[in-house]
Amino acid sequence: MKKNKPKYKQIIDAAVEVIAENGYHSSQVSKIAKKAGVADGTIYLYFKNKEDILVSLFQNKMGQFIEKIEQETTSRQNAEEKLLTLIETHFEQLSLDHHLAIVTQLELRQSNKELRLKINDVLKRYLAVIDQIVAEGVEENLFRKQLDARLVRQMIFGTLDETVTNWVMKDQRYNLTSQAKEVHSMIVHGLST
Repeated sequence: MKKNKPKYKQIIDAAVEVIAENGYHSSQVSKIAKKAGVADGTIYLYFKNKEDILVSLFQNKMGQFIEKIEQETTSRQNAEEKLLTLIETHFEQLSLDHHLAIVTQLELRQSNKELRLKINDVLKRYLAVIDQIVAEGVEENLFRKQLDARLVRQMIFGTLDETVTNWVMKDQRYNLTSQAKEVHSMIVHGLST
C-alpha cells in the first residue's frame, strides 16, 4: 500500500512544511517535491494533484492526532479527567508541530466545499470522542442532564480550535499547553449541574 512507503511519508511531511511556510495557493507541487527530495513526477505516483496532497496530509496527520487522543483519554478514570486529557493532548500535539498547526488552523480554512467535506469526515472520529466524554459526564452527574449533545460538541471543539488559532495568529509567542487547565475549568463549570 502506498501509504506505508517511506516516500509517501516524506512527501506528506514536506507538504506540511511547504504549505505552512508559503500558503496552500503558493505551494507548487515542485516545491513540495524539492523539499521531500523526490522528483516532481514521483509525487504523482502517490497523489492525483495538490488538493489530494492536502486531503491526504490532513487524513494522515489528523488520523495520528486522533489516535493519540483516543489512547490518552481511554486510559483515564472519569469524564473530568478524560476532558482535561483531551484538551492537553490537543494543545500539546499542535504546539509540538507548529507547521501542522498553521496548516490545520489557517490553510485548511481556505479550502473549497468538497475539501471541507473530506476534512469533516476525518474529524468525525474526534467528535465521537467528545460525544463519549460528554455522555459519561452526564452519567457521572458532572454535567447537566438536559444538554444538547450536538451543541456541546460544537462548543468544546470550537473552544479548542479557536484557542489554537489564536495561538497560531500570535506567532506562537506563549505556551499553548499552559492554557489547558483554564479552558478545562471553563468548560466543566459551564456544563456542570
